Amino acid sequence: MDSTPPTGFAVPRAPSPSGSRPRHSINSSFSFGPQPLINSLAESNTSGASNQRLSFDPSRSMMQTSPLRASPRMARKTRATASRHPLANDTTDVFQDADDEGDEEGHEWGVVDRMRLWRHDALMQHLYDSAAFWGDKIVTWTNDPNDAFWLAQTYFHKHEYSRAERLLTRPFPTTPPRIGPLASATNGAFQPPFAPAVSNAKGKGREMPTPLLGALGTPTVLAPGVQRLPVGPGEMIDVAIDFDEGVSRLVDMSVACRYLCAQCQMRQGKWNDALEMLGESNPFRDAADGGLEIPNMDGGIKIEASMCNLRGLLMLKMNRGEQAKHCFMEALALDVKCYEAFEHLVSGEMMTPDEEWHFIDTLSYREQTPSDADFVRLMYLSRLRKYKRTEEHALVRRRLVEEFGLGDNPDVLFSFADALYTQLRWADCFAVTSRILGLTDVHKNTMPLHIACMYHLKHLNPKLFLLAHELVDREPESAISWYAVGMWYMCINKYQEARTYFSKTSLMDPRFAPAWVAFAHAFSFEGEHEHAVTAYSTCARLYTGSHLPLMFVGMEHIILSNKQQAEEALFAANHMCNADPLLFNERGVMAFSNDDFETAAKLFSEALELAQVVQSSQKSWIPTYLNLGTSLRRLGRLSEAKAAYQRVLEIDYRNVTALSFMGVTLHLLGNVEAAIVKYHEVRRTNWSELDVH
Repeated sequence: MDSTPPTGFAVPRAPSPSGSRPRHSINSSFSFGPQPLINSLAESNTSGASNQRLSFDPSRSMMQTSPLRASPRMARKTRATASRHPLANDTTDVFQDADDEGDEEGHEWGVVDRMRLWRHDALMQHLYDSAAFWGDKIVTWTNDPNDAFWLAQTYFHKHEYSRAERLLTRPFPTTPPRIGPLASATNGAFQPPFAPAVSNAKGKGREMPTPLLGALGTPTVLAPGVQRLPVGPGEMIDVAIDFDEGVSRLVDMSVACRYLCAQCQMRQGKWNDALEMLGESNPFRDAADGGLEIPNMDGGIKIEASMCNLRGLLMLKMNRGEQAKHCFMEALALDVKCYEAFEHLVSGEMMTPDEEWHFIDTLSYREQTPSDADFVRLMYLSRLRKYKRTEEHALVRRRLVEEFGLGDNPDVLFSFADALYTQLRWADCFAVTSRILGLTDVHKNTMPLHIACMYHLKHLNPKLFLLAHELVDREPESAISWYAVGMWYMCINKYQEARTYFSKTSLMDPRFAPAWVAFAHAFSFEGEHEHAVTAYSTCARLYTGSHLPLMFVGMEHIILSNKQQAEEALFAANHMCNADPLLFNERGVMAFSNDDFETAAKLFSEALELAQVVQSSQKSWIPTYLNLGTSLRRLGRLSEAKAAYQRVLEIDYRNVTALSFMGVTLHLLGNVEAAIVKYHEVRRTNWSELDVH
């Protein structure tokens, strides 16, 4: 029997506990459990040494959980001048501190104010060295936690993750220094930035804590000249001994700082440290002011959801796939705007088609985004796999085009291309993917489909060669570039070279599913079926929601005549997805090999019915028509078998296998003359193509 050859080259369808010491001690880091984090943050939010308004509300976004001394006030004149570029007239305050509107009017800017503006503009213009240079001076002068947070953000943008982590975790004084521009501006008396030392101070200054006073009412000097804190391995212990108040760590003052620190640690490969920084479970899960149906208080993305997403990434790094799936599901359930979590769930094939449809369709859209609930829901549903609910998927795409005007949007077009690829309509899919790449040049989700179509359409193989060269020249650090190279070698049957580039792709991006599947295909096409089984099994462990790897395992076991293992693999694949026509074909082949011709014929018929064969995909289903005809012939239903073979000849009149089987069927029907004609037609064709079963 003919097993349908593997067709999926695109995305496969194929942790120092907390103690009782003060907040600023060495034990201020929290354990893996959730409660110590809440206790630590609650203590730091009620401490007099920290800002009274520092929040750890999980229902807010990064803006409100970062230290509240926000970005520089953009008090620029709104009047544009002819000598000034229009973009330089921006007056937007990115943090939208409505309570401070008007406070800056009439305020005379000092050196810190001006440098904050320099830092902000440098960040917006991607001048990260400039932002870090001026931001460092601001932190030295102010000891403002928010200035330190933005300096750490700058280091992060510069990929200086160790430097950012150090700033966030070292002892940090929460009172401004006694010397410097701020002190000199007030004749040696301390005054926080933006605030005059008067009782009716307004704006940011009212948030600054008053300095510690000695017995005579004079500021207590912690060290001569400048405040010097201990450094080194025991720094936090020394801080706890020498200082009672006024010193903390940024990660103990703000959830945003803790989240940023975990990001830095993950990028340095410190996965256990990052997981300890976040906690192995969501510390805000049982918070009274949080929950799945609680909208974000400021309209942004909940920091709680971002932390769950990062926790999921760390679980993936540590090969804890099931826990990663639950973390991503929790992140998306907490905030439907967290697209990264959705992308990991769907692209990583972590759930079966039924599971992902039910989960995505029942998220709390209306509770979290009342005005945009339908749009967000439709966009997410359009990305799900297309084996089932064909009509629902078509309706989703129609609404996105007609109601929301996204007919030429790359993501909506990708949904259409994915549906065409699932139906094996290579030419139609290639037309859509070409349109997408014409709009965006490189579209992450579209490129595997585009390359796969160029592989299947033989006349496009030379274009694949050119595309692979272009991608390698333009983006040598991208995994998709080397995947395209491997696919080119697959086109010319150089499977060993193809596997070399697929391996390189997997090293560059371990979660790039097409490379894993194609790597296994290369073994299969080369006849190394045992190695192919091993490779496909690896895919099945990585992508637990995809039935394709298990189906491919079953196909290989059929070739190896391991009938029991083949049946187990195909049964498991069918349990995960019972609507893939390719899987029904393979199950039919399995039944035929067990001499169960009735079941085989039924499965082949169901496969063709599910496939909804159209003109552009007819050739892809020739093996299934041949299998159906052969099963019917073995059952003695010769007229039906003849009709199946005739359907193949209508698609490809020179198909040697169909001609041979048609001759045999006519012979059995007693039409000897017609059978002889078919036998002569077979002789006129290329005998090397003959494959009689």
